[in-house]
Amino acid sequence: MGRDYAMLLLGILLVLCSWTSMARGEYIKYKDPKQPIGARIKDLMRRMTLEEKIGQMTQIDRSVASTEVMKKYMIGSVLSGGGSVPAQKASPETWINMVNDFQKGSLSTRLGIPMIYGIDAVHGHNNVYKATIFPHNIGMGATRDPELVKKAGAATALEVRATGIPYVFAPCIAVCRDPRWGRCYESYSEDPKIVQQMTAIISGLQGEIPANSLGVPFVAGKKNVAACAKHYVGDGGTTRGVNEDNTVIDWHGLLSIHMPGYYNSIIRGVATVMISFSSWNGVKMHTNRNLITGFLKDRLRFRGFVISDWRGIDRITTPPHANYSYSIEAGIHAGIDMIMVPYNYTEFIDGLISEVKKGVIPMNRIDDAVNRILRVKFQMGLFENPLADTSLVNQLGSQEHRQLAREAVRKSLVLLKNGESANPPMLPLPKKASKILVAGSHADNLGYQCGGWTIDWQGLGGNNLTVGTTILKAIENTVDPKTKVVYEENPDTSFVKSNNFDYAIVAVGEHPYAETQGDSLNLTMPDPGPSTIKHVCGAVKCVVIIISGRPVVIEPYVAQMDAIVAAWLPGTEGQGVADVLFGDYGFTGKLPRTWFKTVDQLPMNVGDPHYDPLFPFGFGLTTKPNKA
Repeated sequence: MGRDYAMLLLGILLVLCSWTSMARGEYIKYKDPKQPIGARIKDLMRRMTLEEKIGQMTQIDRSVASTEVMKKYMIGSVLSGGGSVPAQKASPETWINMVNDFQKGSLSTRLGIPMIYGIDAVHGHNNVYKATIFPHNIGMGATRDPELVKKAGAATALEVRATGIPYVFAPCIAVCRDPRWGRCYESYSEDPKIVQQMTAIISGLQGEIPANSLGVPFVAGKKNVAACAKHYVGDGGTTRGVNEDNTVIDWHGLLSIHMPGYYNSIIRGVATVMISFSSWNGVKMHTNRNLITGFLKDRLRFRGFVISDWRGIDRITTPPHANYSYSIEAGIHAGIDMIMVPYNYTEFIDGLISEVKKGVIPMNRIDDAVNRILRVKFQMGLFENPLADTSLVNQLGSQEHRQLAREAVRKSLVLLKNGESANPPMLPLPKKASKILVAGSHADNLGYQCGGWTIDWQGLGGNNLTVGTTILKAIENTVDPKTKVVYEENPDTSFVKSNNFDYAIVAVGEHPYAETQGDSLNLTMPDPGPSTIKHVCGAVKCVVIIISGRPVVIEPYVAQMDAIVAAWLPGTEGQGVADVLFGDYGFTGKLPRTWFKTVDQLPMNVGDPHYDPLFPFGFGLTTKPNKA
């Protein structure tokens, strides 16, 4: 009896001790920020089930995410696809609440691994109402100013964090070799050296990497975001510029043209790399184990995680999703760590679990993927600060950021023509005049001057999409108060002649587009652009501002135009255009790509034997600012 009583007492004591230790909280190494990241990863991974690991490898769109889904499937990441927003014109607080709701689902799982939310912020925080929209990359390439691009990255990081988001799918470090490609404006230049310089944006987005950490994924803190170099590799080299198509080039060409930007990105500590939809010499990049595992991971020693593009593994087959189990096997085997599913996540999770259990995909490939994903999450402090707060909401569209974007616009403008050589230059324009004409479809259209990837994936027309300054408004703000500004979108010749204008400013160009919808074999300006040039420039001295994501056909009109400005896709800060037109600042921009005469010459890049451009790569006339 006494022995039984002693045993009972001991049992009660053990239970009490266990309760006390639980109340104090068992020491869990992976939750201890003082531990080295490697030790935290190892501790967490030994606790994870196969289902928890595969959850980490899964990225789903916000439209199918919920607190319950995050918890049930232990999802590792959520994204906003282009235009995928919690509400039209949503406030930063609305974004933060949505992201935090998803995060609470993740934190309530057995291991409490935070999810990482990603978004396309490719020229500022471009999905979000009232954000500062910077010039698209082609314009940033024209600035030749990596320090400016780095500052734009830092400003973008603050605006993205203002909405509770810690991860961006940027920068695009494509080297566009054919302007017929619908993503050419996402490329800084046809010259890989300029693209390499512009990887400075990564140091703006993520923060400056410490000298002793070069090449390791790095995010400085809560005012920075994880970046993503994309699209690996050769996305800008497809035949005839067809989006997602085949890049035919030898190994030396791939390394010397399309790969250099990745060397710089990895040295700068880029956290993630996105794989291209395109193929290299007939092999889909999403299946290319030699380039993803062999070269990127093993040779270049990239230690962040590799992510697919949107439904990227589905598109391994033709038609897409025709053999999904094969797509899963091929994509994961190639070395992709996180799959941007983005909708049919249960099919992906069940399929991958099945392939691992059957031994089709080895467990060490799953562990490599999860190790990389967790490394980025630990390094950026997601475990310590998983939930966003409202401390940065005033950064969205701040005056300081708009001034920076305005500077970027000024420096991106390329002056292609400035009067005939025998005549005095037309630019800068006088602010004092009796009456001036502003014409063209792009003069008073904020959506057109922002281009694709703005609020909506394909972009929008009109002035209601977000907050900014149109070129017309900028001109009105700049000229002398006594100068009468007449705006007529598409005037006929008689209107122009009868009004006795001092001069005209015409803004025409491309309508917004993104990706495949922007592929163009003719590269002509849509009507009524050419007829506006003809009607106005045939009747009065005119400067034509071309708003486009790439060089377009202008050779037939060059003689009619007194001055020509390539303004690319300048974004919300149109005041930067007027700053330079009227001489408050000088023109300094240089062509980041060759301006062709006819599309029959394409592809034509600097250094080609048949090089015969309308305006060569690096061309750009300069003007001096007016003295105050």
